[in-house]
Amino acid sequence: MGLGNPGLIYAGSRHNIGFAVLKSLAGSLKINFKRDSSVSAFVAKDKLFGQDIALALPQTYMNLSGIAVAALFKKFKVNPKDLLVVCDDLDLELGQMKIRPQGSSGGQRGIESIIEQLGTQDFGRLRIGIGRPKRSGRQDAAKYVLSGFLRKEKAAVKQIEEDAVSCCLSWIQNGIVPTMNIFNKKE
Repeated sequence: MGLGNPGLIYAGSRHNIGFAVLKSLAGSLKINFKRDSSVSAFVAKDKLFGQDIALALPQTYMNLSGIAVAALFKKFKVNPKDLLVVCDDLDLELGQMKIRPQGSSGGQRGIESIIEQLGTQDFGRLRIGIGRPKRSGRQDAAKYVLSGFLRKEKAAVKQIEEDAVSCCLSWIQNGIVPTMNIFNKKE
């Protein structure tokens, strides 16, 4: 599950890095997203490493992501332990990522919505660093996450997207703990 906001106005924003990673993952698997209005999401399905997988891009906006997740769980009979949510994180520097098996929302409203809808924190999340706005500009966090990446950040964004795709593939094939041991190394 990649988190972001639907619509061209948000494409390429920091908040939509979860969407970008899932689109890159789907591209590498050569599968396409199709709108599934019954779950308020675009969904791409495939079989990988002997497992059925579904990639989803909720169309409910970030703060209501849990609505789409709950509908997906109902439709596909998914266990929370089989969910990996890919989202942005203000508290990680650009180019960093962290995968965890569970935890609080950490202030990320999409994760908060999912926890509320599922009634559990026990699902995986891959947090991708977008950094915090610099103090000198006095830009508030809401405007910052909805802004695009700067030209000088593009190479780091491309690399973190590639690393995040590899992380997702490892999670599917190997599970959360081996993937954490590989991808949560300190820089």
